[in-house]
Amino acid sequence: MNVASVPLTELRRADGLALKRAGTGCGDGEGSVQVQLDPNLRIGTAKVFAVYGKGGIGKSTTSSNLSVAFSKLGKRVLQIGCDPKHDSTFTLTKKLMPTVIDVLEGVDFHAEELRPEDFVWEGYNGVMCVEAGGPPAGTGCGGYVVGQTVKLLKEHHLLDDTDVVIFDVLGDVVCGGFAAPLQHADRALIVTANDFDSIFAMNRIVQAIGAKAKNYKVRLGGVIANRSAGTDQIDKFNHMVGLKTMARFPDLDAIRRSRLKKATLFEMDDSPEVRAVQEEYLRLAASLWAGGDPYAAVPMKDRDLFDLLGFD
Repeated sequence: MNVASVPLTELRRADGLALKRAGTGCGDGEGSVQVQLDPNLRIGTAKVFAVYGKGGIGKSTTSSNLSVAFSKLGKRVLQIGCDPKHDSTFTLTKKLMPTVIDVLEGVDFHAEELRPEDFVWEGYNGVMCVEAGGPPAGTGCGGYVVGQTVKLLKEHHLLDDTDVVIFDVLGDVVCGGFAAPLQHADRALIVTANDFDSIFAMNRIVQAIGAKAKNYKVRLGGVIANRSAGTDQIDKFNHMVGLKTMARFPDLDAIRRSRLKKATLFEMDDSPEVRAVQEEYLRLAASLWAGGDPYAAVPMKDRDLFDLLGFD
């Protein structure tokens, strides 16, 4: 059976999610239709982070190295890739792993036939890896995929001993489906570069997180500046909306090479620049683990943002 052929009503029943229009029950935004979380699918005691940002900004690189940093601090880490490309965890596992949708399709969507080793793999330094995948293009809802993945993890008790869960989410898509990880997360992290397109996407993500925060525990955990020699444009935006940059990673060739080598930065040659990036990831992980007050950012209007950014 192909997931594209499964009626929407079956998908709703299958993963415990339902669509509700805003303004009735637990709506997630004025005039919107959102995927709602079944309260039985809550992850539990782990600290949960959802990583968002413009497509191609380096979310998977950031997520994988952050996962390793948490593991270096002695935490038990699970990374969940939420992209049909299923390439979130390949620097941890050294190859592209099958997605949850792949393995479910292989058993005709009889989830009870699956074993943990069918969809969870151990990566570098003990980081556990899952690729949720996504529905075929234009045919389904990413929220179903996220919900089914969390359901499988809970049914197999794979979250019981987990300290940190990191959702690495597709692009800057913040529709009801791909915003579904926000319903599980404690903190949402935004990866951005020091340019208009990245910050424009960040502004939209801030808006989406604000909508989810009305009904779920997720709050803004801060900004990660990636591939950025400077942060002047990010700083302008942060000042206006009430955000803070938690870490900054420069545009180093070692980062590009790590992807080509299918490796995390913690496995690269021991050079001063690589050590500096490793230390920044370790510092970020320690800060996120320690917690702190969330940011109550207020997104800007598109025109105001356009007028703000740039040079005088």
